Amino acid sequence: MAARGHVQDPNDRRLRPIYDYLDNGNNKMAIQQAEKLLKKHRDLHCAKVLKAIGLQRTGKQDEAFTLAQEVAGLEPTDDNSLQALTILYREMHRPELVTKLYEAAVRKVPTSEEYHSHLFMAYARVGEYKKMQQAGMALYKIVPKNPYYFWSVMSLVMQAISAQDEKLSHTMFLPLAERMVEKMVKEEKIEAEAEVQLYFMILERLGKYAEALEVVRGQLGEKLTSELQSRENKCMFLYGRLEQWPECNALSRKLLLKNPDDWQFYLSYFDSLFNLIDQSWTPPEEGNHSAEGEVHCSVAQAIGFVEERLASEEVKETRPLRGPYLARLELISRLRQRGSPDEQQLGEPLELMFQYFVKFGDKPCCFTDLKVFLHLLSPDHYVQVAAFVNRLTEAVPLGPVGEDGVALPGDTRALQRHLGAAQLSRCLGLQHALSTDGKLALIHELRAHYRHGLQFGKEHVLWQCLGLLEEGLAHSPSNAQIKLLLLLLFCRLGAFEPVVDLYSSLDAKHVQHDTIGYLLTRYAESLGQFAAASQACNFSLRFFHSNQKDTSEYIIQAYKYGAFEKIPEFIAFRNRLNNSLHFAQVRTERMLLDLYLDADISSTLEESVKNMSLCPEEDDIPWDSLRDNRDLDVFVSWNPKLSKEHRQLSLEEESLWLRLRSLTLRLAGCLSGLCHSPQAPPPATPHAQRNAEKSAENGVASKPADMQPLLGQLERTLGQAAQFTDKHQQYPFLGPPPTRLPQALANGSCQCQLVALQLPLHVQELETSGLDQSAELQAQIANLFKSLTVQLQDMLNKCKGDLLEVTDGRCRAQPSLLENLVFFVETVCVVLWVSSHCSGTLRPLKSSLQKKKKKKKETSTVTVSTSWLVWDRCTRLQTLLSQAVEQIQDQESSLTALKLEALSLEGLPQAEVKDTFSCDERTFIKAAMDKVQSSYLRSLQEVGDLLRKRADTLKSLKI
Repeated sequence: MAARGHVQDPNDRRLRPIYDYLDNGNNKMAIQQAEKLLKKHRDLHCAKVLKAIGLQRTGKQDEAFTLAQEVAGLEPTDDNSLQALTILYREMHRPELVTKLYEAAVRKVPTSEEYHSHLFMAYARVGEYKKMQQAGMALYKIVPKNPYYFWSVMSLVMQAISAQDEKLSHTMFLPLAERMVEKMVKEEKIEAEAEVQLYFMILERLGKYAEALEVVRGQLGEKLTSELQSRENKCMFLYGRLEQWPECNALSRKLLLKNPDDWQFYLSYFDSLFNLIDQSWTPPEEGNHSAEGEVHCSVAQAIGFVEERLASEEVKETRPLRGPYLARLELISRLRQRGSPDEQQLGEPLELMFQYFVKFGDKPCCFTDLKVFLHLLSPDHYVQVAAFVNRLTEAVPLGPVGEDGVALPGDTRALQRHLGAAQLSRCLGLQHALSTDGKLALIHELRAHYRHGLQFGKEHVLWQCLGLLEEGLAHSPSNAQIKLLLLLLFCRLGAFEPVVDLYSSLDAKHVQHDTIGYLLTRYAESLGQFAAASQACNFSLRFFHSNQKDTSEYIIQAYKYGAFEKIPEFIAFRNRLNNSLHFAQVRTERMLLDLYLDADISSTLEESVKNMSLCPEEDDIPWDSLRDNRDLDVFVSWNPKLSKEHRQLSLEEESLWLRLRSLTLRLAGCLSGLCHSPQAPPPATPHAQRNAEKSAENGVASKPADMQPLLGQLERTLGQAAQFTDKHQQYPFLGPPPTRLPQALANGSCQCQLVALQLPLHVQELETSGLDQSAELQAQIANLFKSLTVQLQDMLNKCKGDLLEVTDGRCRAQPSLLENLVFFVETVCVVLWVSSHCSGTLRPLKSSLQKKKKKKKETSTVTVSTSWLVWDRCTRLQTLLSQAVEQIQDQESSLTALKLEALSLEGLPQAEVKDTFSCDERTFIKAAMDKVQSSYLRSLQEVGDLLRKRADTLKSLKI
């Protein structure tokens, strides 16, 4: 809220207590204070708005909106009311109302610089670029300041960027923007660097690179001082676009003489060199080679230049720079691509890389530097590669071999060299080629190296990994990679309880909720901890919901401070997040989770759907523009890089699963609408008013016709999903996690839900034709109900077993049982919603038929078979749910009675465990196993509680 300094206006003094209450979060007292003030001063508009803010924050959105519109209708012009209404509309996510507010204020006070400025910013929040242009020019006419003029110019550029017709951008918007800037240039009114940057942006988008080069090299270019070498970088870019390779080469060479470690200039130097060679360019006999000086146009000159840089590094007393050594490898790589024999003049790549390792192997970046050039080693020649790695290992200064047969480094530099050699060995595939015994020996060696390094700073293998990572986290509590690996392993074991704390401790910031949030939300609901799943979804949703508001503020700040080149980036960033695959997934999963937990328990299905403002007939997921923003390289790995095929298959699988979940959600929304009264009251809330344009009352007034196409889409998507899972796609362990799709199809959850969701259409058809005229339809409904109970029983059977299975004192986790159990619960929820709808439809039909028979005083020859069947199947469902609850209780008892300290790791006898692992190691492994056991117990408890609630709602169904 606004911070108030000295108070001059009496109204400010009266309003101060309300501001203080709102700032401190005491919204109820703020409302009371506002009401007290309004009794004395009825026309104090700001007090009404502050009361509305308090109402909004206490969940009374309807009252707040009504009160705000009452004040807005009076078109206030006092700053307090306008600022308070702006804050309120932002909290309501209605920025478009702020524009109307300041349009009225500008009409009443047309010479106010402040109100015109606020109007421009209000348009910026909603992306009204044409109105922004007009507002900017109106502001410049009132107060002729350069920033206002260039606000208008930038708005023209944004119209060009957002225009659907690219031709229109290049023939109208951008030329107009160019003329407006040229006018200021001719009048010599250009004052700031931002204005030159905007001019450069316009010329670049128009493709006028020659004109842009004149600007950069001319007097205006002298203003480009905020970034180091900004002018030179722009010149380099423009030389490349204009294909002025002599100038590009000369400039990059000149800059490399000043800074021989700047990699981007090496790339420009090599690019321009080989373009000159391809064009057979020769320097003029007289005069300068180019406007930028001397030009190199032959391989011999390039080799000489690189060797000069290397020679100057060799004679330095200080540590040499890496740039020249990497430039030599880059030049070899390019010469080899062109099939040039000149590469031999620079040396053998294998020997050069070994020398680089000797010089820079103690730097953490050594591996990433050399990784780019490993293709020069010909990985097909295994003997050559193995010999190279052996030489690297021999170059590592290790101590004498200890009792465990492992030689260890004596300091951190030697440790880093050993790590680099191991990384290169991994990347070149040598570790993959080891036998099982060789891999176990390597694990033993690396584990010994890790423990030694602490002084400077099959199932049993999985338990050992967890124990080792727990030990690592104890020693390095801020190590993000250890936390990520623990998070991954716990999720793969089906233990979600420790995962939420691990993710929280990562302290993910801003866009990381989109890029790494999938590691958490993929397993959130599927492991049965629904409260933690809601928390996990909220981590991501809070970020996405604030994105729109925050990005608008970034855009406004960019206008205020003249960072015009950043505005298109902010717009693209906002669009990328709005179209995020992860956003669509989390939003869909959160709504489904809310329905599973609340619909027909604490509120009806209809009320739950209404509160979500769900419009079933509208698909709000931008399928054609979905962006996969996941960071699939978040794990530090020295494995070969994740293939494009794996990335594409993962995206396809994620999209299929999202489509299935989205269709299930929309069908649940349609189902709620079938129960809705045809005479629905008009929408009361502003949210409902907006959604009423799409459908009646937020989409709950559905018709059977709405369900038919959605069911068809669901059936087709299931067919596509089955074809995809038939490929049995496997991803690398540190690659993208698989979705729930394969298991959902394997245990029959999706198929069972499809059968359940088809029932309402048949029941609606039965309602139309009547019970006494629909024997065939009743038989069809009866078969569907029988099929449902059979499928549910089969799903429950797949949940049987112990989550921690103990055989001969060995412990093995079975997380798939937990996922099957959650699928069973989700399917039960859908079946019960359908059963509730069917009972609500059949009850009046049965009553009407009985009255009809009684009135005619006939003996009833028609048995109400469908009603009896629904009642019978509900009874069977009740029995099935009781059976499921008992099964969960048995699993809980089995887990609780399990004494993990008496167990051995699978594959190792208890005595051998004591010999193989130290006391500390066994402690950390036991701690990890305890976390898994505790998580399983909590999951079973939450799933059992939900099933009991569902069983209670089933008892209330009457036919």
